[in-house]
Parts: sequence; structure tokens; C-alpha cells
Amino acid sequence: MQGSAPGGGWEVHDDVGAPAAGHPALTELIGHWRGTTLLAAGPWGPERSVDAEVSYSPLAGGFGVVQSYRHVEADGRHFEGHGIFSIDPVRKDVLWYYVDSTDASPAAAARCTWHGGVIRVERQSGAGWTRHAISVEGGVLQHVTELRSAGTSDADAGPRADADGKYPAYRPFMRSVFRRA
Repeated sequence: MQGSAPGGGWEVHDDVGAPAAGHPALTELIGHWRGTTLLAAGPWGPERSVDAEVSYSPLAGGFGVVQSYRHVEADGRHFEGHGIFSIDPVRKDVLWYYVDSTDASPAAAARCTWHGGVIRVERQSGAGWTRHAISVEGGVLQHVTELRSAGTSDADAGPRADADGKYPAYRPFMRSVFRRA
């Protein structure tokens, strides 16, 4: 719970939970990063590498972390994506709400897992299912995105199995490697 502190400011009490910017899964991300993104060949074009940048900034007193990604293609077209990470105050895990310049906004935030220093999430989008892995190791930030483009089940609970009963495999889509700018 929050309450007014002496002098008119706000104080944060322990029952609110730790700020997202202080969560171990997000702490190492804070800052501005530059690097490259390798885009796999697909309906979006041939395989190519583009210069990219991403920033992670605390917001709302640290209770959220804003992610802003951008890359520009050789022909001047650009792609941008923006996310907000926050912490579920009950389960203490990471939530991620993300929109980009190619897809409709998701209905809800995706619940992430965090294990061994890697944030992982699977989420449904207009392109099918995406799987992300975000990590920082040795001063290098990596964000790997894979796609599974099969249709969804009638209940929208997940990807539809092929006729052989197997789900289509995830395939590489984007692999970004950054260093602090």
C-alpha cells in the first residue's frame, strides 16, 4: 500500500512489491544499447542484417521498465517495437506488454519466465506464435525471436497441430546482439 509521506511525497511499503527496475530479470537491461539484428529470410524479405538499437528505461518510480526497439532497413523502411515490463505483485514474476509497427496490439500482457538469467516468453500475435529469449551476459544483450506461424486452435489456446498430430516447429525470425551505447 502507498501513503503520503511527510513533506507531501509518497512512500512505498513492502506489501506493494519490489520495483520492476530492481527485479533481477530486468536490472541488467536498463540503459541504451546498439548493435545489429539478423532477420531470417521469409515473407518479409531475404535474410539480412540491420543496424538496431534498444533502450530499457525505468518508469512509474521503477515499477515498470519501458523497452523501445528500432531498426532501419537499407531502403529507409523502419521497424519499431515498444514494450512495458512490470512485476506481478502476487506471483513476483515478469509481465510483458508489447506492440510493434507490424502487428495489432495484444489483448493482454504475456507472462514471462526467468531462469538462469534468461527472460523467456511465448505470446500469440497476428503472425502466429512468437517465442522470445532476452539475456545479458558478459556485457552483451541478446534478444532472440522465433516464429511458429500455424493457425490457432478453436479455443485460441495455442497453435493447431498438423495432420500428423505434431505442432510446427519454431523457426528463427530475429536475432539481435547489442552492446551498451
